Amino acid sequence: MKKEIKTIGVLTSGGDAPGMNAAVRAVVRTAVTAGYKVKGIQKGYAGLLDEEIIDLGAGSVCDILNKGGTFLYTARCEEFRTEEGQKKGADICRKHGIDGIVVIGGDGSFRGAQRLAALGINTIGVPGTIDLDIACTDYTIGFDTAVNTAMEAIDKVRDTSTSHERCSVIEVMGRNAGYIALWCGIANGAEDILLPETYHYDEQLIVDHIIKSRMIGKTHHIIINAEGIGHSTSMARRIQAATGIETRATILGHLQRGGNPTAKDRVYASIMGAYAVEALTSGKTNRVIAYKHGEFIDFDIDEALAMKKELDPFQLSLSHILAR
Repeated sequence: MKKEIKTIGVLTSGGDAPGMNAAVRAVVRTAVTAGYKVKGIQKGYAGLLDEEIIDLGAGSVCDILNKGGTFLYTARCEEFRTEEGQKKGADICRKHGIDGIVVIGGDGSFRGAQRLAALGINTIGVPGTIDLDIACTDYTIGFDTAVNTAMEAIDKVRDTSTSHERCSVIEVMGRNAGYIALWCGIANGAEDILLPETYHYDEQLIVDHIIKSRMIGKTHHIIINAEGIGHSTSMARRIQAATGIETRATILGHLQRGGNPTAKDRVYASIMGAYAVEALTSGKTNRVIAYKHGEFIDFDIDEALAMKKELDPFQLSLSHILAR
């Protein structure tokens, strides 16, 4: 028989994502309204092992909804990857009276949640990652803001690239997933989109495309390069040498993680945070909240981590049609 939930912990783990604060706020206020205590665990699993645990009330989460990052801070923790670290984390939860935890993060964070659940701590995961690389869900907290931030930056690079008749290689984040690059490629009208899932590593095709575009009167050429491919600076040098066209690399980097979250990231993150509390208090554990086919649902974490996410074939085909 599952232990009755009285105190809920909440932590953010792994890379930060705009909208995490909205999710934490929803967890706290939903739980408090229903009569539960809430503990904020700072700096993710590292903070759990160091017992950096604070009491949170409805007033503790005022004025964080519009802020990027996470006010609970985040960190990566090698110790928590070990069996000893995981057992220590579960014992610390029991020491502080934490019956259940909401873990906001990516797939690595969910593996930690999976282990806590196996050790008797009721645990619910909420997908918080700009990479959109969690297979069980069509939405992850932070992706919408990150892709809009990148889109606005790429628009600006295009302006100067056009003025100087340059080719621009613009690198966006996403680890080994190409979703940010694909969306930016479509949204920004890029001439080439390089995705880890499909890239052929034949730069001659890109060079030929640039030369052909110049022959029909195009004065610029935008290449969106995903982080999983990388090497944008050396790629730009090789393209310039092969085409004779000035080519610059721009690596957008961590600016994509920051900034005020969009309305979608604020609203969806809030719904997911509230949904996580309801899941915990109804007796669920080892689950991850997801948005699938227009609905908020939950999956078993084991099942979710076993899924493989593919790029949408229609979006991929459309990106080729539009990139002319």
